[in-house]
Amino acid sequence: MFKAPFRLILLALVAAPALVSADTVVEEIIARVNNQIITRTQYQREQQQLKEEAQQQNPEHADQIAAEGQKDILRGLIDRQLLLEKGKDLGITADTDLVKRLDEMRKQMKLTSIDDLEKAAEAQGVSFEDFKQNMRTEIITQQVIQREVGGHINVTKEEEQRFYDLHKHDLERKEQVKLSEILVSTEQAGDDQQKIDAAKAKAEDLLKQIRAGASFEEIAKKNSDGATAAQGGDLGEAFERGKLAKQLEDLTFGMKKDQMSDVIRTKQGFVILKVTEHQSAGIPAMSEIENRLQEAVYMQKLQPALRDYLKKLREEAFVDIKPGYVDTGASANQSKPVVTTAAKEASARELKKKKKIGLF
Repeated sequence: MFKAPFRLILLALVAAPALVSADTVVEEIIARVNNQIITRTQYQREQQQLKEEAQQQNPEHADQIAAEGQKDILRGLIDRQLLLEKGKDLGITADTDLVKRLDEMRKQMKLTSIDDLEKAAEAQGVSFEDFKQNMRTEIITQQVIQREVGGHINVTKEEEQRFYDLHKHDLERKEQVKLSEILVSTEQAGDDQQKIDAAKAKAEDLLKQIRAGASFEEIAKKNSDGATAAQGGDLGEAFERGKLAKQLEDLTFGMKKDQMSDVIRTKQGFVILKVTEHQSAGIPAMSEIENRLQEAVYMQKLQPALRDYLKKLREEAFVDIKPGYVDTGASANQSKPVVTTAAKEASARELKKKKKIGLF
């Protein structure tokens, strides 16, 4: 049931090296988390990603949204590193889950092998190794959160009821249907009446098989000419009134869940429709959306619990932030790094070296 509460927790960025040699600085370090570093390049990459996502979500207010998220970028990078280190302590490698996710992606893209998936990624300018590392990072951080935080959260019936009562207005919905289809195409038939009649006969035979007990989904996978065949004919998102052609709307909105239409003639060919869900208008009964309520309450409780957990990890870690950058997730009880005289002298030498090559 777990879902990541906010994107900055599950950053999937590959750490860049700080030094190539003792005398050549190629990257600026803005934070240290135990033995790991966070670089300015990572920070800038996250800034750019934040801007792109804001532009996609709300172009009109993209700058404002990006500016609001800006303050938490370093917090998110530190969160990620702390969770990765905790995952290592817990022995979480994500190897098995990574293979499963890659294979699921391969199947969704209808590719033959993982090598084909790698080629598809690189064709889009994406390093497949970086892509896998990013996915591994996401899996590990999710599993740590679930094991260390989410697994300790309980949702009671009373909490579900309270959420339902407080959010009834938000839960109100319009009437809508979810549909699956089987299409016998006539696009290649042209004006050939014999071919059109054959297509109609095929559709009627498929409908007869289903009404005799055959699975609609299996018939769709094997026989439908529609783009949804691989999904058993599932047309995806639900349709509200006004989204379908009048003929189909009048028909499907008058049907109950699991009911099928007769064979329908359309421009594409002959279609059989099945109503897989029929949602009534109004506020749903609590029993209808119990899983949604449980998930909503869970997420409400997860976010503050997760922040408390991450503050605790900070208190157990060595976290050093470069002046000018702020960790908005810092704990008041967090230990400050102890800087010895030798460390100060080494830091001064490093700063002097960086100034020479223009990093400051």
